[in-house]
Amino acid sequence: MKTPPLLPALCLAASLSTTLSAASPSLTIYNQSFAVVRDTVPLDLKKGINEVSFDGATLRLEPDSVILRDSSGAPLQILEQNYRNDPVTQRLLLSLFEGKEIDFAVHEQQKPDHLVKGKVIRSGYVPQGGASGRAGMEEPIIETEGKIRFQLPGEPLFPSLGDDTILKPRLAWKIQVPKEMKTSAELGYVTGGFSWEASYNLVAPEKGEKLDLIGWVTMDNQSGREFREAKVNLMAGDVNKIAPPAPYAMKAVRGMAMGADAAPAVTEKTFDEYHLYTLERPVTLRDHEKVQVEFLHASGVASEVIYTYDGAAGLLPGSSGRPLLEGGINPEGNRKITVTREFKNSKENGLGIPLPKGKMRLYRTNGTQLEFTGENTIDHTPKDETVRIETGEAFDLVGERKRTDFKVDTANHWLEETFEITLRNHKKDAVSVRVVEHLFRWVNWQITQNSDPFVKKDAQTIEFRVPLKPDEEKKINYKVRYTW
Repeated sequence: MKTPPLLPALCLAASLSTTLSAASPSLTIYNQSFAVVRDTVPLDLKKGINEVSFDGATLRLEPDSVILRDSSGAPLQILEQNYRNDPVTQRLLLSLFEGKEIDFAVHEQQKPDHLVKGKVIRSGYVPQGGASGRAGMEEPIIETEGKIRFQLPGEPLFPSLGDDTILKPRLAWKIQVPKEMKTSAELGYVTGGFSWEASYNLVAPEKGEKLDLIGWVTMDNQSGREFREAKVNLMAGDVNKIAPPAPYAMKAVRGMAMGADAAPAVTEKTFDEYHLYTLERPVTLRDHEKVQVEFLHASGVASEVIYTYDGAAGLLPGSSGRPLLEGGINPEGNRKITVTREFKNSKENGLGIPLPKGKMRLYRTNGTQLEFTGENTIDHTPKDETVRIETGEAFDLVGERKRTDFKVDTANHWLEETFEITLRNHKKDAVSVRVVEHLFRWVNWQITQNSDPFVKKDAQTIEFRVPLKPDEEKKINYKVRYTW
């Protein structure tokens, strides 16, 4: 692949030169800030070498990802390909006249318009991917009447540059064919400047835990090109991408994901190791615009609110590879009880489709209006898995944790520790609180006394499930013995 200089532009032979126009494009947008674009362009080729150009590319195109092939799928014999992504701007034109004099139109209040001549010392133009990683961010320097000024004295007026300038990003090819042919070619490429994300609104009734769930996808086009009536696919999953070496270079993708036929508002199917969501109808994605489409609507989703008290959360020491015998290690102080909402992503529960990662917001009906009650993010969640979101901390539930006894016998290799956990429910409703305890001192342990039943969650975690009546206070005690 050859990357041409910005100017002069690629000169096309008039007799065999063609500028292509595309039919409705299709897009596969990945949730990793890139997309695959597919355009259908007509080719009318003469025998021999043809020079053709396409002005509908994006500003963030990866030149080495471009694929041009005819409708049969066979690649065309492309002798040379060029990509220019620096359309004409005022500062680009100023850069072409650095060291030269041009006219500036001066507009002043209560004075007639007039022209002044100025020498362009510095244009202020920075090419994309330059040292600063941004375009056009330096101040221009203009010399007028023997004085230097760091701004334009007026509106610059440029002489004609002929046909070598471009107004849009351009792809150009030299294509050789053995005979005259007409075909509809598929143009595909990877481009940056696209992203999409999912978001979910959960609405709970004033009483009860049946949810209404509405899912949205938000598509963001920052590619430098408008896509009108585009067929859009959304790819969910973590596709491997190679880090770019330059600020504006995007990362390479292993292949091109082809589109799928759509049916309802948004359909989903498994694609390789990922999930592909297809929008039913074409969507217009304007440059620098976000578009939202509803892709999920479910009612009567059964859910459960879970209250969890972890009195030592965030206070535990790291593993040292030996028994922790120091009496001063006594994680206490956390009084907050967290609130988690969970529901099964199953067909029986009104769902049963893979849910892309995104933000979930929870609302509850308060009479005739909705009140926001918390939000969090979920990861990609396959069907038939449980969705859990921590939405905040309970106001009317309080927990306390304290150690009531501590004994250690290093000669006989044992340690005993006794804890008391107090829970208070100031709510008007009965609740159940899950009390999580971490047995962190050593791998060999045994609960020798306990006031309430518990469940062993893993090698060093137990959980008590404690029912609380309205305005009830309850204490849980247990003793753990470590041996080594």
